[in-house]
Amino acid sequence: MFLKTKLTFTLLFTCSLLIAQDYENLDLHAEVSHVQPMTGIVFWTDNTTALSALGDKTQLEFSYLIFSDIIQEEDTYDWSSVDALLEKTANNGRQAILRFRYTYPGETTISVPNYIVNATGYNNRTENVEGDNTFIPDWSSTELQNFTKEFFTKFAERYDNDARLAFVQIGFGSYSEYHLYDGPTLGLGDYFPSKAYQTEFLNHVDSVFENTQWSLSIDAASDEYSPMTDSSSLRNLSFGLFDDSFLHSTHSQNDSEYNRESWLLFGENRANTNVAGGELNYYTTNDQRNALTLPNGPNGTSFEELAVLYDITYMIGNDQFDYQTTARIEEASLNTGYHFKVTTFQTNGTSTLVVITNTGIAPIYYDAYPTANGVRATQSLKGLTKGESRTFTINTNATNEGLTITSDRLVNGQEIQFDADLDQSTLTTNEFNSIENLVAAYPNPFENEITIENTNGNTSEIFIYNITGQLVQEETITKTTNINTSSLKQGTYVVKINQNNILKTTIFVKK
Repeated sequence: MFLKTKLTFTLLFTCSLLIAQDYENLDLHAEVSHVQPMTGIVFWTDNTTALSALGDKTQLEFSYLIFSDIIQEEDTYDWSSVDALLEKTANNGRQAILRFRYTYPGETTISVPNYIVNATGYNNRTENVEGDNTFIPDWSSTELQNFTKEFFTKFAERYDNDARLAFVQIGFGSYSEYHLYDGPTLGLGDYFPSKAYQTEFLNHVDSVFENTQWSLSIDAASDEYSPMTDSSSLRNLSFGLFDDSFLHSTHSQNDSEYNRESWLLFGENRANTNVAGGELNYYTTNDQRNALTLPNGPNGTSFEELAVLYDITYMIGNDQFDYQTTARIEEASLNTGYHFKVTTFQTNGTSTLVVITNTGIAPIYYDAYPTANGVRATQSLKGLTKGESRTFTINTNATNEGLTITSDRLVNGQEIQFDADLDQSTLTTNEFNSIENLVAAYPNPFENEITIENTNGNTSEIFIYNITGQLVQEETITKTTNINTSSLKQGTYVVKINQNNILKTTIFVKK
């Protein structure tokens, strides 16, 4: 598989120059023991069998909603169905992903409000889509265009800061996935919104959501349907992406493959600020049955391998309970999204210093704060990208084991966890810096060897782990050495260097 991952060379154990000499280490021991909020494999809200069996092994529930369930008469919105759905999801200790749609192949129910359907000139129709009679709205209707913008204004006013809501997916066409495959001859401004209206609509949506992460299908990269290819200003709007054919047989085999090319149009670093997700594809039964099968997935690439490539935070996998164990679903979920590790926890009697690294594959997209004695750090973990570290100061004197991560974007029962194995006897900053200055590893990305530069002559143990945490290579050196890595597959690796119980960790990519 073609793998092209941009990697920032970042030490997982990073100490700030702000650490003063009078700071003393504190004990802190913790581990990430369950799937983290707003990440992982996602099941539909009505899949009660799977959700009940999985418990906290899944943290998100997905639902389609149709506009006509909320409004039929002009200016008369009834949000009770949305509130009930969000409350049900929150009571399960999870958050919701919502996708509003007009068209779903095989569904003839009118999803447009009555007042628009009954307006003069509106063309109410069904067409054959994917072999079934299907309702398609009339996008020549100015009433429909204005309503669709107004709907998201009203929705954002009500739910933009709602902790029960994780992500919103938006789009046009079948499933709101930005296409009408196997449907009527495309007519922009008729069966599908015109590019001019799409431009107006997308700018509008971007303006009404201040906090909630909203996303478009990667199919919005199609110049047949969308204005995106011709508009850098649209691509620069603050939206995430979802890929509803994830892991199909030719996915990402090269940069010109459809899915890969679509992702790339929107920028390789988009997930640094906007969530990336999708759905395990339904092209074949094999694709579903083996989507999470290790080590090679359904078509030679594992879910984890492709998830790393696209910085995946969540993935809809509604049928996976039929094919995989709950343990495997949990394992796959734990390999998505953020994963925090505390590498420094110190106090000087009046303030607390914390260094946290994101050892996951994507940021957290909502504010979350290191917290001690009920006092939050002034800076948030939001946007801490994979492999990066951030230093936090908390204006309180923390005590041993006295650190948590708090967020206002959680529901009852959810907890943002972290890994930590720190003792009061942990090395001081100066001791730690000795290995930082005297031991280095390069190049990054690498091909068939990694050079470990060891200038102090001390024995160094080298451990190389793959993305699933499996130790794949181990070396011991006493001088600068070129380590042969030709046996390693393309992918992401964690290289740990241990010298006199001082540990240095770096993420590497083999190209």
